[in-house]
Amino acid sequence: MKVTGLTPIPNVLRPQGNFVVPPALAAEIDEVITHYPVKRSASLMLLHAMQEHFGWISQEAVEWIARKLELPPINIYELLTFYPMFRLQPAGKYQIKVCRTLSCALAGSQKLHEHFCTRLGLDPHQHEIQTTPDGRFSVEFVECLAGCGGAPVVMCNDEFHENVNPAKADAMMTKRE
Repeated sequence: MKVTGLTPIPNVLRPQGNFVVPPALAAEIDEVITHYPVKRSASLMLLHAMQEHFGWISQEAVEWIARKLELPPINIYELLTFYPMFRLQPAGKYQIKVCRTLSCALAGSQKLHEHFCTRLGLDPHQHEIQTTPDGRFSVEFVECLAGCGGAPVVMCNDEFHENVNPAKADAMMTKRE
């Protein structure tokens, strides 16, 4: 059977110039792998380690992890495209995540997301991560941040904020500008 007219699968991974895994990170990764009976089982932990170190996952990082675990790169790539906690592009110094799940949506998270984007000069209609040209701020709409009782909720890096309105959003931004 001949298949024609197939559209190639897009590769959303970005290259990272001068990609080098520092010896300390390589040693940490080697240690992590020893905790699993099968190397492949360490895939998620290695992705987390790379993202923690570099701030995002590049094409070179995927290829490096695949070689380390003796896997085809597609096995690592499929994890990246399935799990939303991995970033496929560099994020800003301050990462603002606006919850879009039901409680937050009903409490105005759409308008809150638009407020952040408008203030930062980003597209308020794009829900995926966007980063300001200066690299200071990233904004994205995310699934549940587990704060339904204080909706709408926002996380800025590791800080959790409840009952966020435009005034609180502005104060959050001013503090970091």
